[in-house]
Parts: sequence; C-alpha cells; structure tokens
Amino acid sequence: MPVSTLSQEQLTTLHNKATHLRMESVRSTSVAGSGHPSSCCSAADIVAALFFSIMRYDPKNPKAPNSDRFVLSKGHAAPVLYAAWAEAGLFPKEDLLKLRTLTSDLEGHPTPRLPFVDMATGSLGQGLPVGVGLALNAKYVDKTDYRTYVLMGDGESVEGSVWEAVEVARQHQLDNLCAIVDVNRLGQSDPTMLQHDMEAYRTRWSGFGWHALVIDGHDMPEILGAFEEAARTKHRPTVLLAKTFKGKGISFIEDHPNWHGKPIPQGADMQRALDELAQQLQPNGTPPVIPRPSAVPVAAPTIKPLPAPTYKVGDSVATREAFGVALEALGAVNPLVVALDADVKNSTYSEKFGKKFPNRFFEGFIAEQNMLGAAGGLAASGKIPFVSTFAAFFTRAYDFIRMAAISQSNIKLVGTHVGVSIGEDGPSQMGLEDLAMMAAQPGMTVLYPSDGTCMYRLVESAANHKGLVYLRAGRPKSPVLYGPDEQFPIGGSKMLRQSANDALTIVAAGVTLFEALKAYDKLKASGVLVRVIDLYSIVPIDRTTLLESASATHGRLLTVEDHYAHGGLGDAVLAAVGSEGIRVHKLAVRAIPHSGKPDELIDHYGIGARSIVEATQHIVK
Repeated sequence: MPVSTLSQEQLTTLHNKATHLRMESVRSTSVAGSGHPSSCCSAADIVAALFFSIMRYDPKNPKAPNSDRFVLSKGHAAPVLYAAWAEAGLFPKEDLLKLRTLTSDLEGHPTPRLPFVDMATGSLGQGLPVGVGLALNAKYVDKTDYRTYVLMGDGESVEGSVWEAVEVARQHQLDNLCAIVDVNRLGQSDPTMLQHDMEAYRTRWSGFGWHALVIDGHDMPEILGAFEEAARTKHRPTVLLAKTFKGKGISFIEDHPNWHGKPIPQGADMQRALDELAQQLQPNGTPPVIPRPSAVPVAAPTIKPLPAPTYKVGDSVATREAFGVALEALGAVNPLVVALDADVKNSTYSEKFGKKFPNRFFEGFIAEQNMLGAAGGLAASGKIPFVSTFAAFFTRAYDFIRMAAISQSNIKLVGTHVGVSIGEDGPSQMGLEDLAMMAAQPGMTVLYPSDGTCMYRLVESAANHKGLVYLRAGRPKSPVLYGPDEQFPIGGSKMLRQSANDALTIVAAGVTLFEALKAYDKLKASGVLVRVIDLYSIVPIDRTTLLESASATHGRLLTVEDHYAHGGLGDAVLAAVGSEGIRVHKLAVRAIPHSGKPDELIDHYGIGARSIVEATQHIVK
C-alpha cells in the first residue's frame, strides 16, 4: 500500500486534527445526551485526512464552484462532520454544543438545512447513490474535475441500494468517485456479518470492478497514500476499505459492544474520555494547508420558454408519449434538465431525450433505488432531473423519495403505466397506490394530466417549479381535449361541463375523466345534469373551485379514479372540502385487479361510465 510523503510535522497536525474531532464529538453528544460518539471516533482519522489534506474546498464557502464533494452516508456520525467544519473555521466550535436542539441546524443526522450537506442521510445505504449522481454530473454534464468522497459504514454495506450504486458507478467508469467503508466491526445490536474480514470485503468490491484498497483506518500515512492512489486511478471508481475500531482512542469504549448510539455520560466519564484523548495530542504540528478548488467559469444558463404543443383537439395520444415529446423539447430550451430512466425508456418515451442529449441522459438500469439517489446528487449539483419509470416501481425506491422530500430536493418524478387501464399486464405492473405515496410526502407537488396538451404544459411547469414534483402518466391513448394555447397552472383545475341546474359534481382525472364525460352524455340524455371537473392538480388542490361547485350542486361530489380507494384523488378532495360538511362519494379500485382488456377492467372494477351513471342516479334520487 502506498503511503504519503507528507512531513512528520504535517502528519502530526492531521493526527491532532483527528484527536480534536474525537474530543468535539464526545463533548457535543454528551451535552446533548444522545448521539453516536463511538461511530464518530472510528471515522475521525479518515475525516481529518479528507478535510485537512485531501479535499479541495473553501472552508468559508461550502458551495464554492468545483469544490470536492463529501457525503456522509453513515449519517449517525454527524457530530464528526460538524466538528470538521467547525475545525475548518466555518462556524464557532461553541455551536457544536447545540447539537440535536430545536434552535440548531446541527441535527441528529445531516440535512441540507446546512450549506455543506447535499442530501439528507441517516436512512442507511443512500449516500453512495447520491455520490454516483454527484460524480455523473462532474464527469458527463459539467465536465469539471471535482471529486466525490462518500464515507459509509460497514453495517450499511449490506443494503441492496449500495450494490446497485456499485454496479452503476462501474458501468459509467466513475473514476472521480471514491467510497470509504469504515469497517469498525460492530453494528447497533450485533457485530457485522464480516466483522474484520478485510479480504472478504476486498474480494467483493473487486469483483464488482472497483479498485479496492484495504487500509488501516487509523494509520494516517496509509490513509493519505490510498487517497492519492485513488486520485490517480482511471476508468473505474475506488473504494478504501478501512479497518477501524469503534470508540477509537477511548479505552473504556474502544471496540466494546453496546456503545452504539450511546453518549458518554456528562461528568466524570466524559472528563475521563476527554483527558485520555488530550493525552494523545502531539507537539510540533504545523497549520494544515487546505487545497482550494480550481477556478471554473460560472455563467447563468440561458433558459427559454417551451414551444407550444402541436396537438390538435381530437388527436389521440397517450400522456406517457406526450411526456417524452415535452421532455425532448424541454432539453433544447433548458440546459439544466437531465433525465434518468430505469430500462423502460422505450415505454416512458424518455428515450427521445436520451437520443438527442446523450450526455444529459443516464440509463439507471433496473436499479430504481440508485436511480433516485443519483437524481438527488444531480439535483444537488444544480440540475433538474426528470426520473421516469412505471409508477408501480417507484415503490422500490420509496425510502429515497422520502429522503428527497426531507432534503427538499428538486427532483421531478414521472410514473407511467398507472391503474387497471394498463390492461393485460396485471396487478404487479399497475400503479394503484402512487398518488397516496407521493401525496404523503411534505412539499411534494402531485399532478395528473388527462390529455397530451395538459401533460406537455405540466412538464414545463414541473421544471420551473422549485421542489419535488410527481407527474402521473397513463398508458392508453386518449383524445386531446385542450388546444395548444391552454394553460394549466399548478393548483388549478378545468371545468369541462357545467350548467345552472347541475345536480352533482363529478371530479376525475386521467382515464376516468373520459369515463366521466361518457357518463355525462348518458345522464344528460336521461334528464340529469352534472358538472365535470378535470382535477389535474392533486397537490396543491383547487379548493376554491371544488367548494363553489359543491355549493352549486347541493353539496354533492362524486370522485372517480383509477387508483386504490385510500389516499388518492378522492381522499384529496375529501380533505379539501370535508371540513365544510360536504359529502364526498368515491369510486375507486377496491380489489386486487386481474389481467384483462383495459375497457373491461375499467368497467369491472367500478370506475367506468356505467358505474358513474349508477352512482349518480343513486346519489341524486
């Protein structure tokens, strides 16, 4: 293993920095009365090497262009990250004693409320996928030379999302990505699977095509030499497999089980730990020299309006296809837009964007967790990622969506093949819970366009909206309802049928909107007038129009959706108007569906025109 050629004085400085990181981690968690000091202590030498010798960054400006990126995947070791930035001079060390308090952004696990955090971590197995996105941005989109470092725990390396990221990073030859696994042997409740079998770790990572280096994670020259070798390695990513000890430097907790997530009690125990660490400080160090990032030109991108859609009223087009057309057009007018897809690009139509903008399109393969994490990394780099797959398969990545919401990330999700209307593929492919999933997350905008024009316009709105957006796209072709000049503001709706004598308001979106229009014609022929609302914006919702319509139709609302009954369009409407005493009747899919023809499934599961007519007649009788 190569070792660093730094002088003894410089090595002494880094040793002392690591010791100070341990001391501050102990002190802050003891004062807080909670936290993970033992996990911080195992990683302190690695963090000191990165922050005070290896990484290029501006200690006073974490967002400086072209800075090297650091992702703390083992987010429970947040105190050592906070201590590193305080040691670098970003904020006073006294602030560390506010750890885990309501008045401080130094939370128990890192979130982007802090300027030096790109993505919230703490749900383990997510840091490396985020690092993949940061590295993809540097290598293929911005073409800059910053490097990305991801510090992981050995326990979390069991997560499947880690190995998704390992595969994709190798596939894209991300030689600007360096993972570090802090192999401290002890998990929360038991030793880890491999404990300190470092050869087993090396074999696994090497087998996945990574440059795998086994090091002593407490030997500073060895750590530095490994990082230098990683920077020289081309065409594949590098992993440093660092053998460490939990609680390193504190005799009564070092390598002892049952210290995970436990602070050292204030008083004599805390003082004993601090005294032991203080005795390890060495004289004759020199001030560290933190490398600065190379200068890169920074210019505001030129973003133009999206050209009007070319659809005519009466054309037949699937909203998933309209998404692909809009995404391709958006790529030409907004250079910040990037796209990721999970090996279904010929079904989501994102392949249109990929063929035209290959350096901004990333095939995620069948690895949805990594795809979402990588999108988070790209969003943290200032890009606007559109992530598409079948709606049902977003369930595999839901924890990543949850963490993206906590991060207030600027990701746009597009779920296709929704509901029973996809037909013969059967229930495993039918997104029937996606509206509930997405609407449950804070800050998420949920949109459900019914025709090609609406989808086209909402793709542009999604790109311009700051924050998470979910667009629901259908598989079957449907008639175009709106002309090219129609606008669809987020939070709005469209009144498609209305009269002064309406007995009921029908609220629908997607395929059921067309069923509602069929039902309208049948009801009108029988002498029953109803109004029909296209509720294309589920979150935020057009409460004003819903209340006005309910008032005009005797307090009666009927919702119809190609979605399970819980948490979808109907519940969104109920939440909007229920406090006003308005009764909402809901038609939705209430059983696990079967394969079949789309039309027969829509009818069979009670969301077609026949069921709407029957429900209306029952309500208004």
